Amino acid sequence: MNKTWNNKAWFMVLPVLLLVAFSAVIPLMTVVNYSVQDTFGNNQFFWNGVGWFSDVLESDRFWQALGRNLLFSGIILAIEIPLGILIALNMPKKGLGVPFCLVLMALPLLIPWNVVGTIWQVFGRVDIGLLGRTLDALGISYNYVNNVFDAWMTLIVMDVWHWTSLVVLLCYAGLVSIPEAYYQAAKIDGASRWAVFRYIQLPKMKRVLLIAFLLRFMDSFMIYTEPFVITGGGPGNSTTFLSIDLVKMAIGQFDLGPAAAMSIIYFLIILLLSWIFYTVMTSSDEQA
Repeated sequence: MNKTWNNKAWFMVLPVLLLVAFSAVIPLMTVVNYSVQDTFGNNQFFWNGVGWFSDVLESDRFWQALGRNLLFSGIILAIEIPLGILIALNMPKKGLGVPFCLVLMALPLLIPWNVVGTIWQVFGRVDIGLLGRTLDALGISYNYVNNVFDAWMTLIVMDVWHWTSLVVLLCYAGLVSIPEAYYQAAKIDGASRWAVFRYIQLPKMKRVLLIAFLLRFMDSFMIYTEPFVITGGGPGNSTTFLSIDLVKMAIGQFDLGPAAAMSIIYFLIILLLSWIFYTVMTSSDEQA
């Protein structure tokens, strides 16, 4: 039998394609245009080739910001993925506790990024913040404005509080999809809790863990609003990530050419690392 293709369905998605083209493709082409040109003003541009890309890749400023991004994302993934799995494993699967726990986990995700930054900015202040005043009363020196370690710890704890819930909900969805027959067979065989997790729960969660890993990597690597509100990139440049440095270059210094080149490099790095993570995790899943 010859399968009949109904191409009229493309007209249904045409508005979406036009919206994506207007909101993503056209701005991207504008950025590409600025990245290969230079100007002396009066809206007169001339070809600069890969000059801006060379300047960005040869600057210590870019590599230092990239190192801070990689370090922050690595710490976030090392904390949030295991913590999310642990919480999901201990959440109830039946009863009235299920909706309560799901709502409780979803609450941090409903708070906008700028509000989260403001909450933790006030929360950590030594004069009026609950965290800052409590630590000061205990004799613990804490000041995220002047101390690099305190600034990093504040950003890490803030991100863990805000986004671990996403990992929890994804892992919980994977756990509740496991048929009860698997647990009954494991119980008959006398399997330990670790064996159940290693051979039943973890393999069934691999798909959702891949999604959680990619989402949290991309979000943490592109973080901007929270550190900008809390520390402004300081103390010094200790929390100046690529996103903050890019905004400073584009808006603060109005260097559109280098900023456009950096944004393209930034985008390609995220795309490349996400593809590497996806390839490694899916290939290991196929081998298993």
